[in-house]
Amino acid sequence: MKHIHFIVILILLLTPSIASSQEMTAKKLAALITQVSDTISINGNNIQFIYKQRMLICVYDENANRMRIISPITETKDLEEEQLLNMLVANFHSALDVKYALSDEVIWSVFIHPLTELSQNQVLDAIHQVYAASITYGTTYSSTNLIFPGNTKKKENSKLKRIEKIEKID
Repeated sequence: MKHIHFIVILILLLTPSIASSQEMTAKKLAALITQVSDTISINGNNIQFIYKQRMLICVYDENANRMRIISPITETKDLEEEQLLNMLVANFHSALDVKYALSDEVIWSVFIHPLTELSQNQVLDAIHQVYAASITYGTTYSSTNLIFPGNTKKKENSKLKRIEKIEKID
């Protein structure tokens, strides 16, 4: 009998949290983006919007339960080796939930996450982090004021270090 009471109490305690946790949907995602955007254009599973005078794009696939929020930064033809190294270091230390990525000869700030597991706060935070990473490209390469501890030195003497590493391997 004690076990039944325990199970009933446990169910009652867990029911409100289960009922309050709602899955993120494309409709909710579009509504959140609309709330914070200056302008918005929806075309299928693609939401293009302006956030603080910066273009961002949200692409989602409900069937695959994936979404990404991205912002173009620069074309790779303008990319210098030092910037590439700085982006890689930032991906570990200062970009946090957002990463710098390369696609179609464009450097992007990117947030990728399962769609249904997203909370409203995560969506809003992701928008801000993608924006911040795109505008800090070339300077602090950061998506927030937080920095993951460790070696955050951006510029490295890459050619010399690569040559030394290759010689040690051989």
